[in-house]
Amino acid sequence: MQRYSLPAIALHWLLALLIVGTFTLGLVMTDIPGLTPTKLRYFSWHKWAGVTVLALATLRLLWRLRRTPPAYPATMPAWQSRAAHALHALLYLLMFGVPLSGYFYSLAAGVPVVYFGLWPLPALIEADAALKPVLGALHYWLNMLLAALVALHVLAAFKHLLIDRDGIMQRMLPFQTK
Repeated sequence: MQRYSLPAIALHWLLALLIVGTFTLGLVMTDIPGLTPTKLRYFSWHKWAGVTVLALATLRLLWRLRRTPPAYPATMPAWQSRAAHALHALLYLLMFGVPLSGYFYSLAAGVPVVYFGLWPLPALIEADAALKPVLGALHYWLNMLLAALVALHVLAAFKHLLIDRDGIMQRMLPFQTK
């Protein structure tokens, strides 16, 4: 079975780790009561990770647009192929939508995003008290949807590995010899 290219595999796993880590950090930081130095530090790290996810998702999408992914096995039912394509499209959409919603939420709250504390990102909107809760809710629910779809993606991968045994998961695993 044909495998994904090494850059595609590296971007997949790097983004997976960053997305899970950023999501987890978001849950932890929002559970810290008050406004503590630790909470502020976590918010900065969360924003930096979000900007990094957005940059890497852009690279991944550009790579994906230039490279045809391996075909699914002929034994895969057509409905599963369509579902896999739809799931991947939604994951790509959310890899952009989640960080962008967080970025605009931060701006609406009047808090600039300064990447690694060094590079201020442009303020594309002004602080807006009415928009802030809308963007906060959007960011939250897009994150919940992303978490659910990532879980579905992982379950589907393990179904292909353990039940179907069709090589789908091995195409994206690093350190495979075949």
